[in-house]
Amino acid sequence: MPAIRTWQLATGAATVGLALAAGAVAAAGPWESGQRLAEREWAAAQRPEGTDQRVPGRKRPAPAPSAPAVLAGLGAAPATAPADAKPAGPGAGLAKLIKDPGLGPLRTASVVEVATGRTLYAREAGKAMPPASTIKIATAVAALTALGPDHRIPTTVVAAGRRITLVGGGDASLDRAALRALADRTARALRARGADSVRLAYDTSLHRGNPLHPIGMNGNLAPVVALMVDEGREDPDSTGYGARSDDPAGDAARLFAKLLGERGVQITASPAPGRPAPGSRPLAVVRSAPLSALVERMLTDSDNDLAEALARQTARASGEEMSFAGAGRAVREQLARLKMPLAGSRFADGSGLNRKDRVSAGLLTALLTRAASPDHPGLRPVLTGLPVAGFSGTLRDRYPGSSPGAGLVRAKTGTLTGVNSLSGTVVASDGRLLAFAFLAGDTPSRDAAQSALDRLAASLVS
Repeated sequence: MPAIRTWQLATGAATVGLALAAGAVAAAGPWESGQRLAEREWAAAQRPEGTDQRVPGRKRPAPAPSAPAVLAGLGAAPATAPADAKPAGPGAGLAKLIKDPGLGPLRTASVVEVATGRTLYAREAGKAMPPASTIKIATAVAALTALGPDHRIPTTVVAAGRRITLVGGGDASLDRAALRALADRTARALRARGADSVRLAYDTSLHRGNPLHPIGMNGNLAPVVALMVDEGREDPDSTGYGARSDDPAGDAARLFAKLLGERGVQITASPAPGRPAPGSRPLAVVRSAPLSALVERMLTDSDNDLAEALARQTARASGEEMSFAGAGRAVREQLARLKMPLAGSRFADGSGLNRKDRVSAGLLTALLTRAASPDHPGLRPVLTGLPVAGFSGTLRDRYPGSSPGAGLVRAKTGTLTGVNSLSGTVVASDGRLLAFAFLAGDTPSRDAAQSALDRLAASLVS
C-alpha cells in the first residue's frame, strides 16, 4: 500500500486538520526513539521501507501509517476504570448497534474520551471476558512499562577455548539476515584468535517450563523457546498461520553452524544443546530492533510469537520465571504499577490464544488512554502500532473505502472460535480521540461478528 494513500485520506478530513496534529505532536514531547521517530521521518519524507543499519540486509519494520490527528488526545488525563453509566454522546447509537445478533449473547463495551478519561458509553465494562488477541494491548503496555521503548533483545555467542555457545536471549524477531550478521562477527572474532575449528553448543536455558502453548503444536505459534530464527517457520517467507518446526532452537543452531562453515569455520561435531562452558567470554552479539518497533509489529500483524516473547521479556525484567505462568504474573504486576482496573483479569499467555485469558472492556480502554498520556510517552507505540482500518495489518481487508471508519479507526482485532473483539482508537468528526473496546462471546460466526464490531467502531466517527 502506498503510504500516500493514508496520508491523503487523513489530511483530507475537514474536521481533522494538520494544525490539530501539529499541536498534538508538540504536546507529545521529543520524538527520541522507536515509532515516534519513525512516524516523524515517514511523515516528512514518505520514504519507502529501509534496512536496519545494524544488520546489513535486515529489513527495518516499516512505520505503521498514522492519521495525523490520531495523536490529538495526547494530553489525556490519567485513566480511570470506566464504570457503567447512562449512555451519553454516542450511547444511543451504540445501544442499538450492540444488539446485533452477530455479536452473540455475551457482549461488553467501553468508550472513553481520551483527553479527559470521561466515559461516553459503557455496557458491563468491568466484566472480564476472553479477549482473544486484544490481550496483546496489555502485553504491549506491560513490556514497555517494564523495559522501556529502547530495549533490544540480544542473541550472543560466547567462547571458552575451542568451544563456542550460541546463547538465545528470547528474540522471536531473529531472522536469517541477523543470524548471518552474527556468523560474520563470530567468524571474524575466531580468526582474530587463530581458531578455524570449534565445537558449537546452543543454550536455551533462559526460558523455563513447557515451551508448548496449551493449544499444542499449531501453525499460529511455534514452541516458545529462547532461541529461534524466522519464528520457527518451515517457510521463512511465510506470515500468519503456517507450518512450524517442533525444534526451532536446534534448527537455528544447525543453520548457524552452516553459516559459520560458509565463512571458513569448521564445526567439529553436530551442534548440541548445552550451557556455556566455565570461563566463557562474549565473542559476538546481534540485537533486535528496539522494543518500540517490536511492539508495533506485534500489534499490527497480531504476531503471536512476538507476543509470547515480549511477555517473557517482561517476566525477566520483573524478576519472574520466564514461563507462561511467570509471564502472566509479570504482566499483571506491571499493569498494577499503572493502577489499571484489573478485577477479574487473567493473563494465561501473552498472545490471547489461551481461552483462559480474561480482561474487561474497561481495562482495554484504560490501557489505551494511559498510552496516550503525556506522562507516559514510552507507551506511545501501543497507539501507533494499532492496525489502520482498510489499510494495514489485520484491518487491511476490513472497512471498505466507503466506510466512515476507513483510515480513522485504528484497532487491535481478536478472533477465536466463538470469541470476537475489537479495541482501539478513533478520531471523531469533531476531532476528539476516543478509545473503545468491544468484546463478544459465543458469537455465531466470525464474519457476522466482525462486521458488527466494525459497524460499532465506525459509528464513533460521527
